[in-house]
Amino acid sequence: MPPPRLFALFTRRNVIALVLWVGTALLIFNLYYRGSYQSAKDWLHRPGPAHAPFTPPPIPVDDGLFHWQKLPVHYPVTSLIPLPSGAARPIPTIQHPASQEDTQAKAVRLERLAAVRDAFQHAWVGYRNYAWMADEVGPLSGERHNPFGGWAASLVDALDTLWIMDMKEQFEDAVEAIGELDFTTTEETTLNVFETTIRYLGGLLSAYDLSGAKYPSLLAKAVELGEMLLVAFDTPNRMPITRWDWKKARDGGLQEADSNVLVAELGSMTLELTRLSQTTGDGRFYDAVQRVMDEFDKQQMKTKLPGMWPITVNARDLDFISDTSYTLGAMADSVYEYLPKQHMLLGGRTEQYRKLYLNAAATFKEHNFYRPMTIDNADILFSALVQKAGEGRPAILDNSMQHLVCFAGGMVAIGARIFSRSDDLAIARRLVDGCIWAYQSMPNGLMAEVTHHIACDNAQSCEWNETRWYEELARQDSADSNGVSGAAYEARVRTRIRTHRLPPGYVAIDDTRYILRPEAIESLFIWYRISGDRTYQDKAWAMFQSIDKHTRTSIAHAALDDVTASPPTQADRMESFWMAETLKYFYLTFAEPSLVSLDEFVFNTEAHPFRRPGR
Repeated sequence: MPPPRLFALFTRRNVIALVLWVGTALLIFNLYYRGSYQSAKDWLHRPGPAHAPFTPPPIPVDDGLFHWQKLPVHYPVTSLIPLPSGAARPIPTIQHPASQEDTQAKAVRLERLAAVRDAFQHAWVGYRNYAWMADEVGPLSGERHNPFGGWAASLVDALDTLWIMDMKEQFEDAVEAIGELDFTTTEETTLNVFETTIRYLGGLLSAYDLSGAKYPSLLAKAVELGEMLLVAFDTPNRMPITRWDWKKARDGGLQEADSNVLVAELGSMTLELTRLSQTTGDGRFYDAVQRVMDEFDKQQMKTKLPGMWPITVNARDLDFISDTSYTLGAMADSVYEYLPKQHMLLGGRTEQYRKLYLNAAATFKEHNFYRPMTIDNADILFSALVQKAGEGRPAILDNSMQHLVCFAGGMVAIGARIFSRSDDLAIARRLVDGCIWAYQSMPNGLMAEVTHHIACDNAQSCEWNETRWYEELARQDSADSNGVSGAAYEARVRTRIRTHRLPPGYVAIDDTRYILRPEAIESLFIWYRISGDRTYQDKAWAMFQSIDKHTRTSIAHAALDDVTASPPTQADRMESFWMAETLKYFYLTFAEPSLVSLDEFVFNTEAHPFRRPGR
């Protein structure tokens, strides 16, 4: 028994007083010592009504350091667009139910899984030894490259891959190093806000989500970066500056959005900033991107190819309709990719992103997808560039095919599942198969960056026609139409095929590079998870073997200048997405389907998985 006097101290009133005193002391400690992050977090989690009057979080204490949050807002928001609330709406599942796997098949799969992990470890060690805290390592020279602000892009981009591959020691080493990053300055005079968002903010939030919020320093750094990104939105119409003069902003200068902006860079920050709002409770980040998407919504059906947006838009004057070129490829891709993904991240609480995606899908299925003529009569689809739309004559279909546009198969497959568009699954499969064919048809098993093909007149039935192929090749050389015929004509065409190393069906290989891109394996991974068809694991393995064989160097892995050469010529560049995306998607293709399930996570365009709230 404790002494009576001591026991008397533990009355209900005294206990309550003690708890209140300790809580107040801890709050003061956090506000003083943890600065902007904790003070902001306290403000962020306060409850408030929808469209609550905007009150900024407390300014950090005067610690003598620069904080983006301290900058005055020139064009303040008077009320925030709130995150959609209420119960999440049912969204159909994406992944195929798990099936039995025999002992031999499992052994093969695990062997392949280990090989991918080994490739990642090789690249990581090369970066760690030669270019730690730089953006990239030169895989041939070992030189340090800093094309993305010098904030250790490869490190941040690969964080979640380290976690997924169970490299926890390296993960914690990287998390500790992230504390050294300073998002208040960079040697770059102009920042690409889109790339900064998808690589850095995406990487930090994904690692925080995957690790079960066990590393609060990751969220603190994400908030710090988020505060910087918000300054790029401080323009008269709240459209962000995508190529940002950050020094001008830091010095307090007035800003306005640009008149010529790539549509992907303007419309592809929704997932990252929405997830930051969901994780912190700070609605400012979601508000920033939702204002942008509301403008996309207003003009979607007014463009020259209604349902899609052109490659370039005028963000300063809010003109999203004047340009006449439309694509799912480079400079536009992720604005479409994010529509179904944002629907999932918001739990289906708004119909806006369903509507935006279905409108776009109806258009690009009709105008952009085409079946190429192939020597093996493959039932595949490519995605073309539409030019000169809405100029009083039929739009021009440029039968190009980009490696980057290979993401489309995965996008259409996800859209088919979550929006119950079962007919679109067949389209998704043909798109995925098209990118697999593009690897298999090349001499080294590597898809080129950009190629041109012949569009079939009938997408359902298309027989190989060598004469037509020769005619298309002849048109590439104006001399061929200058009286050259017969044997001379055929000899000229054969010379063109030999000189440019064109496989049957290829009209041109416009860009012979392979830059370690992930889009083909991204869609293959998604299709495998959706279909459960294990033959796609075999196709993924063939792709991986070709890539690893030709890109591996003594230091890491190198991009290739010319995939048609034997052997392909290597370049001294390894973009951070090699470890962030390409190897991650290969690994997940051979991992257990429950690892980073598509029904629990949504991937941003840099392959950073964000946990879907409530999953």
